[in-house]
Amino acid sequence: MLPETIPDTAPAPVGFGESLKYWLKLGFISFGGPAGQIAMMHLELVERRRWISEQRFLHALNYCMLLPGPEAQQLATYIGWLMHGVKGGIAAGVLFVLPSLFILVALTWIYVSFGSLPAVAGILYGIKPAVTAIVVFAAYRIGSRALKHGVLWAIAAAAFVAIFALNIPFPYIVLGAAVLGMVGGKIMPDKFKAAGGHGTSDKDYGAALIDDDTPTPGHARFSWARLSALAIIGLVLWGSVMALLSGQQTLFTMGGFFTKAALVTFGGAYAVLPYVYQGGVEQYQWLTAHQMIDGLALGETTPGPLIMVVAFVGFIGGWSKALFGPDTLFWAGVAGASVATFFTFLPSFLFILAGGPLVERTHGDLKFTAPLTGITAAVVGVILNLAVFFAYHVLWPNGLTLPVSTTSLLSGFEWFSALVGIAAFIALFRYKTGIMQVIGACAATGLAYSFIKPLLS
Repeated sequence: MLPETIPDTAPAPVGFGESLKYWLKLGFISFGGPAGQIAMMHLELVERRRWISEQRFLHALNYCMLLPGPEAQQLATYIGWLMHGVKGGIAAGVLFVLPSLFILVALTWIYVSFGSLPAVAGILYGIKPAVTAIVVFAAYRIGSRALKHGVLWAIAAAAFVAIFALNIPFPYIVLGAAVLGMVGGKIMPDKFKAAGGHGTSDKDYGAALIDDDTPTPGHARFSWARLSALAIIGLVLWGSVMALLSGQQTLFTMGGFFTKAALVTFGGAYAVLPYVYQGGVEQYQWLTAHQMIDGLALGETTPGPLIMVVAFVGFIGGWSKALFGPDTLFWAGVAGASVATFFTFLPSFLFILAGGPLVERTHGDLKFTAPLTGITAAVVGVILNLAVFFAYHVLWPNGLTLPVSTTSLLSGFEWFSALVGIAAFIALFRYKTGIMQVIGACAATGLAYSFIKPLLS
């Protein structure tokens, strides 16, 4: 709600220490996925504290919509950078992620150490169908916003067939969709204008520290020299850490893999999860398919970006490969989680700190937005494939007997999981229930069922 009297003077300048306190607090309370995280930042930074105006906030958000990577974390990095330069951007981005890393490491250790206990197993049993419903709902939500006509629907369908039936790696699907978008933007530009978007707003919350007419600070203006320097620093940092890991093959492989994953995260975490699955489960066998579902469940229940599920993958990979011997499994897991997190988020910092001003100069230009429109359409098909993958492993945990028949379909089917998943989807779609509430209710249901099931058999 707007205040009765709109302040006409900007608040007092914010010191670096004060901003650190806010970013640390945000790192511990940033539940609700990117939409919830962006809403939290808007409420606190635009409406209450007035550190940045509505228009400048939306402008920053539109930067992040054009980039691969977690947009909420990049938005925090951008605002921190705009306020206090490179150190502000790094602090905001790191503090947005760090609490989630610590929490996920602790939860993953509990998972691998005590996951077989009946109570823990029951909770996970209830959460798995909820996660499936969440992914289906994500496909619907993104699809309803992005697929505005038949051409984009065709790209989405082609992407689904490519990854589901042809097993084409996700990066190639992204590249193909970008090429289709680029060509489509030239021959039918009206079909490839950027879909969705955040637009503009006429709301006024009063004078802000960084207001609509506040000149762009010197450190945020585009400069080829600054872009080149930051790009070189980023590459040296990446190469140095990779060199340090070269003596440990699994960690070295993780560094390269999660770097590639970070560069194809157009469309958010749900879009890149199939790629992480292909590498982590099928190619490198760091974890199993069921563990991947459990990891997403844990990621949904912790603060921070959902892409932090990579920390779970890294931890399980380090633990399962016993990197430092059987007596140091915990530290092997910590090393894997840290490597996965570092290489996943390093490109995001570089995109904002080095490329943000350059992206701003090209924002709204069709030759740049049309490929992204094609990618967004393909992402819908990829997320739908992820939903099918999760549904199969949740509803038929022991797999299907070939050849598939009515008997094999029904014999191992998890009816209770199906009912929980349907109820979770209805809660999300019809009643707009929050993700945390849905997961909590499904976890409690699974726990209760784990105690009742032995009495029924």
